[in-house]
Amino acid sequence: MAKEENYFVHESSYVDEGARIGPGTKVWHFTHIMPHAVIGSDCSLGQNVNVGSRAIIGNRVKVQNNVSIYDDVVLEDDVFCGPSCVFTNVINPRAFVERKAEYKKTVVKQGASIGANATIVCGVTLGEYCFIGAGAVVTKDVPAHALVYGNPAKANGWVCKCGEKLNSDLICPTCGTEYLQREGLLEGKEQH
Repeated sequence: MAKEENYFVHESSYVDEGARIGPGTKVWHFTHIMPHAVIGSDCSLGQNVNVGSRAIIGNRVKVQNNVSIYDDVVLEDDVFCGPSCVFTNVINPRAFVERKAEYKKTVVKQGASIGANATIVCGVTLGEYCFIGAGAVVTKDVPAHALVYGNPAKANGWVCKCGEKLNSDLICPTCGTEYLQREGLLEGKEQH
């Protein structure tokens, strides 16, 4: 347990010396945070989460149960990781070959959501506010606001910052935000 904590750590969890956790963060049952891990403020880490020493978690991130955030995984602010989603950090693992010097960085940009049981192969970047469907296997970069699912994950539309799928006119049916598509990427036309 942390000293002089301004965050919550369940008594069944371990926070190793040197880990940094921001105020208002909640660490639930059977979670292990390794030394030097960085976790922002107002986060929620569910049951049975593991955070590696070189992992970085931004502010207001929600990590559901049974997720391991390994070394060299970066979750920016407002990211959602669904139950049992999987990150990797070695592209070609072998039990008998040491590959720690070959870890590949994975970056999940602000506001992205990863569905339950999705697998994120190391070395990719998930763009701002993208949405990874449950069970997807992501093997390459995902553009901002893209909706991807399947194995391997493929683009199947666009999502608004608020999380709703955009209609064919690239207008959010919920909040009314309009988007433009340029060179295969999405950008906001107006903000509400």
